[in-house]
Amino acid sequence: MNRFSICVITLNEAHDLPRLLKSVEGLAEEIVVVDSGSTDATVEIAHAASARVLTRAWTNYAEQKNYAAAQASEDWILLLDADEELSGELRESILQWKAAPPRFSVYEMPRLAWFLGAWIHHSRWYPDWQRRLYDRRKAQFSGAIHESLRYEGTVGRLDGDLLHYTVRNLEEQRKKSEEYSTLAARAMFESGRRDWFAAKWIAAPWAWVRYFVLGAGFLDGYRGLVIARSAAHTVWLKYTKLGELVAQVEWEKK
Repeated sequence: MNRFSICVITLNEAHDLPRLLKSVEGLAEEIVVVDSGSTDATVEIAHAASARVLTRAWTNYAEQKNYAAAQASEDWILLLDADEELSGELRESILQWKAAPPRFSVYEMPRLAWFLGAWIHHSRWYPDWQRRLYDRRKAQFSGAIHESLRYEGTVGRLDGDLLHYTVRNLEEQRKKSEEYSTLAARAMFESGRRDWFAAKWIAAPWAWVRYFVLGAGFLDGYRGLVIARSAAHTVWLKYTKLGELVAQVEWEKK
């Protein structure tokens, strides 16, 4: 039997965490929660589910996840976000994996998002393969913004969806776009990127086309339109903020 630890990183996740913990109940040898300073009931909820709770100041997603995996008792890790949930099919697939010798060092699963009251099956959001079950001796996360699992070899697949409960309203979506665009602009600037004006006018409309037309977002109805508009707006903000950083540096040189 394969033994594994479930790892979760949290910050004020009292709304979503109970749902996740219920879906993984009795599945792993332990649950490790790494919290970065929650002011709601997140820590109490985790303790009530018999999770081992650790505190670590926030740095970035990759470092938080790698820290959580490093603190686990088992080498196999199932890394989950607090706003996710295992579907019944995925839970059964993990139980089947647990009962047989592993064939791969990393396994992925499709993620299905719940957005503004419905599941999104298009808009470049599905199947959104997530590599979350892995041997920590052979893989780890990297990347400050879009963190991803780094490994060598072939990836196995598990059946069943990882359910993702995204933003609950348009205001949350707006805040998410603001936060991501700020981080992305800073990352581009630090990597030496300076061209932004033309990119803003080309990349933003292209993002809308990719999500709504090429990604069949129109099949998701008005939610697909919201997703496409948000993607385009985020790209617009990203390059606008990059331009502001470039202008600030040029002004300081004067």
